[in-house]
Amino acid sequence: MKVACVGGGPAALYFSILLKRHASSHDITVYERNPAGATYGWGVTYWPDMLEKLHHHDPESALAIRENSVRWRDGVAHVGGATTVHHGDEGFAIGRHRLLDLLAARAESLGVRIEYGQEIAGRDQVRDSDLVVAADGAGSRLREADTQHFGTHTAMGRNPYLWLGTTKVFTSFTFAFVETAHGWIWCYAYGFSEEQSTCVVECSLETWSGLGLGEMNQDDALRQLEKLFAELLDGHPLIGRTDVAGRALWQTFRTLTNETWSHGNLVLLGDAAHTTHYSIGAGTTLAMQDAMTLARVLHETSELRPALVQYEAERKAALLSVQSAARHSAQWYENLTRYIGLAPPRMFALLGQRHSPLLPYVPPQLYYRIDQAANQLTALRGLKQWLGPRLARAVQRRSRTGTRPPTG
Repeated sequence: MKVACVGGGPAALYFSILLKRHASSHDITVYERNPAGATYGWGVTYWPDMLEKLHHHDPESALAIRENSVRWRDGVAHVGGATTVHHGDEGFAIGRHRLLDLLAARAESLGVRIEYGQEIAGRDQVRDSDLVVAADGAGSRLREADTQHFGTHTAMGRNPYLWLGTTKVFTSFTFAFVETAHGWIWCYAYGFSEEQSTCVVECSLETWSGLGLGEMNQDDALRQLEKLFAELLDGHPLIGRTDVAGRALWQTFRTLTNETWSHGNLVLLGDAAHTTHYSIGAGTTLAMQDAMTLARVLHETSELRPALVQYEAERKAALLSVQSAARHSAQWYENLTRYIGLAPPRMFALLGQRHSPLLPYVPPQLYYRIDQAANQLTALRGLKQWLGPRLARAVQRRSRTGTRPPTG
């Protein structure tokens, strides 16, 4: 099969790797509009279960990704002058540049061609392909050429956000909430290498306007944010995009869905098909899972159309709970004032529950008490499950020796 992948992000590269592994005879070309090495973005997060999936599908690239990732534990929240720690959280992060380099090298080693600096604006440019994979992002030009067919729907979030880097290396997934004269502003930060971390800054539109952030150029905005998060950054700078000369590129998040994911021999992959709010840290993971499914069904199904139908059905079903979690997570931050007045440990506990569809409808203090009671009940059930077999074995041993268990 002759395959054209439009877009050189993690999803397209990983799909090309997996399809080549299934059958080396596939003729696959990845077209990336930017020059090699030119990408924006900082760190990419993923979780232990994703690492297991990567090992299952291609152990070689999984090993390279793991060796170039950093591991972080625990969640830390700074609220005003208070700090709260939640132990046990664990995840991985890798620089986006590094991830793309690793996947591109693996793809090329398998015989995939990668054409950099090649913009594919329409299907006519790849008309000789048996399959065209639109992996060209949320603003996909291939999809936009036939929006009515795909049934594309976009819902805009309320809060402005800015994606930055910093030389402060965070060893835990860290949240910081700072109160200003115009309302609260916050960030999420996590290390992705031994030298740098990602820092995503967000606030309400009212706070953003009140602080004048929308009127500042990037350098002035970075200096203002460094002052606001001075305690968190501990003297380290914030780093913006090198391709920005004017105002900082604040955005509001677009949640994008499509009623159908294919049209003839064109299929959508990753952000071209769906987006999920960045606050759950799953965008790249979900896009690569799309690639896993698409490569598998193409290998298992002899005809293209049934394979694309199956791919869409499987991935839509898998995304339902994740998309719901992402919507509620975004809404939690959009309604921060509902939770920020709680004692920091309670606020952080409800931050961890922000995916719950019930939370917006239950008073926060009551929800916290219910959640704590449920956790205690779960712990008691776990103790019972652990203790039960041991008591049973003790009784069996006593019965064999003729002793009786203690009474009273």
